[in-house]
Amino acid sequence: MNSTRSRRRTGALLVAGAALLTVASPPAAVAVPAASPTPGAESDAATETGRGRTVIGDGHIDMGPRFDHGRWTVQIRDDTGRPAVWRDTEDVVLQVKDRARVVVPEDRAFGFLGAPGSRVWLLPQVQQEGVLWPGWNSQDPEVAATVDREVTWQLLGAEGPGDFLLFLNGSFGTPTVVFDARKKLPQETGIEVNSHVHGNWAFTRPGTYLLRIRMSAKTKDGTGHTDTRTLRFSVGPQDPRKAFAAGASTASPEPPKQAPADRESAAPLWWGTGAAVVAALAAVVVVLRRRPRTEGDGPAVNRSTTERNSE
Repeated sequence: MNSTRSRRRTGALLVAGAALLTVASPPAAVAVPAASPTPGAESDAATETGRGRTVIGDGHIDMGPRFDHGRWTVQIRDDTGRPAVWRDTEDVVLQVKDRARVVVPEDRAFGFLGAPGSRVWLLPQVQQEGVLWPGWNSQDPEVAATVDREVTWQLLGAEGPGDFLLFLNGSFGTPTVVFDARKKLPQETGIEVNSHVHGNWAFTRPGTYLLRIRMSAKTKDGTGHTDTRTLRFSVGPQDPRKAFAAGASTASPEPPKQAPADRESAAPLWWGTGAAVVAALAAVVVVLRRRPRTEGDGPAVNRSTTERNSE
């Protein structure tokens, strides 16, 4: 049964100062999001589109809309070099190295990732050394100046040997699922104008993943803009350049490989090490949006939690 799509905003939560949460067995803490890089300056610095195929497996990148010579497009902002540049999605493979493999904790709040003790490959919400740190933003100067309120981000499809999920940890570590490719697609979330967000990108098996996405918005003059792209991820120990050759329905499985015990993470990357982690958060604006489910669907997917940057 079809139903019309509606949007719902649920409140705003302001969190200031430091947050502390201790988790037992194993002793660790759920980390709150780190502060976003300086707003404005990072977007203004990247005005050119880079050329040539690139594998990015470490450092900070963002995905988002921009006006490239007046044309609305979705690109990847590559901050791993200086100066930063925007890159076309078809020229980029985002590498999820084997060191990003973690274990699902005993906490039932993370049961959507799999059974406790099972492995997932995770690009975390909080930056980790040697692991890619992907986010999304709507800070392109022309987007920030002309778009009316927000950008709509849709997950249209996902292909790969395992499952893909995108989720966020709230101020107390409680996960909120943004996209779950196991459920009915498309799914969508909203990105407020001039905001910069990071989340946890989870993949349940190694191999090549293709995520079909669309970003749409209306500018203040009432003009609609939309662009559809494919994000390429190479997960695990394979040669990441293989992902450039993958097309629709060709993201073939890669047999999982057992790693030596000393390479296993004692706790997931979204946890800190030690008995507790203190993380200061200047301000977090929580915006939850969801589409009502139709009869027979699974639970509706909670939409995005965004960090609004101070101008």
